[in-house]
Amino acid sequence: MNQNISTPLADRMRPKTLEDFFGQEELVGENSLLRSAIATDSVFSMLLWGPPGSGKTTLASVIANQTHSDFIKLSAVESGVKELREIIERAQQNKRLGTKTILFIDEIHRWNKSQQDGLLPHVETGTIVLIGATTENPSFEVNSALISRMRVFVLHRHTEEHLQRILKRALEDKVNGLGNDQVKIEESVVGLIANLANGDARSALNILELCAKQNKAITPELVKQAIQKAHLMYDRAGEEHYNIISALHKSMRGGDADASVYWLVRMLEAGEDPTYIARRLLRFAAEDVGLADNFALVLAESVFEACHKIGMPECNVHLTQLVIYLAKTKKSIAAYQAYGKARADVEKFGNLGVPLHIRNAPTKLMKDLNYGKGYKYTPLEDSAGQEYLPEELKGRKYL
Repeated sequence: MNQNISTPLADRMRPKTLEDFFGQEELVGENSLLRSAIATDSVFSMLLWGPPGSGKTTLASVIANQTHSDFIKLSAVESGVKELREIIERAQQNKRLGTKTILFIDEIHRWNKSQQDGLLPHVETGTIVLIGATTENPSFEVNSALISRMRVFVLHRHTEEHLQRILKRALEDKVNGLGNDQVKIEESVVGLIANLANGDARSALNILELCAKQNKAITPELVKQAIQKAHLMYDRAGEEHYNIISALHKSMRGGDADASVYWLVRMLEAGEDPTYIARRLLRFAAEDVGLADNFALVLAESVFEACHKIGMPECNVHLTQLVIYLAKTKKSIAAYQAYGKARADVEKFGNLGVPLHIRNAPTKLMKDLNYGKGYKYTPLEDSAGQEYLPEELKGRKYL
């Protein structure tokens, strides 16, 4: 390996300029707002949101390399209020001297609300220019007050083409890359690494480096051994969790059993709790299938119990069977809509009184007050025309 052997290849190959930055053209392409701000050293407070390895930290490094400001990097995982207090004191001193302070906080979503609140006044007064990086949806993980004072930029997973360019650059670079290490690798194997890296540039470079340490001749078999199993991007507490369960729900609703099975497997293979999925399917059986197929609810309840009793991996086939059934069966949202319409009346009219004729009258006083008077007992007499709703809702139909 080349110099700085202790430093990972992904860090050694981190671009210093936008010219070496591949991907995210909509953000840093020619004439873009962000590119102009970086080039003119007029960076403003921003939030970089994107999946792992999409270039958030790299963009921060480019800014650090090109700015004349005091650039401070902080990891939210390893820091807290104490470190922030020290940085603010430094920033205030810089401000008095006419120097701008740029604070980059990696994984800013790791900070709790009070820690994030500590940034607010200093961003407002311009004491610091804040650049935050997060893999999680800012709407859920970053204070709205802080977001309102920042520009949010969305980064996307790298395409395989971009990853191949990044890998080739590392293979050709003789200073920081593998250009002096006589690594032998075919074009198709570079493509294989790009494919298995799942849009993550850091992962792609880590795979390449690991293979090169094992053998100078990198083969598909070596790549697969290094990876063992392609990483499935799925955070049980993050946005992707909600994205995929939404994809499953909508695929079943649309009757696509194949897509439904795919999204189910994505969750299960990534370690999702099967009972969480079973609860969602139990809801789907009532909300989306409903009265069109009452057996769906019975089957969903049985699968929910199976997930409780036997767990993974055995219950995966139960969930698959249920998902296919729910996708293929007829759908009716009549019950779901009926509840919504009735709820609207409850909210609009409040606590309407129960009609006297359908009230119970267990005491003489209640009978004297006409509780139950005129009620027609359906099993023994014709109750046609008998009203069961309050007078204000007479004739109302929810179905």
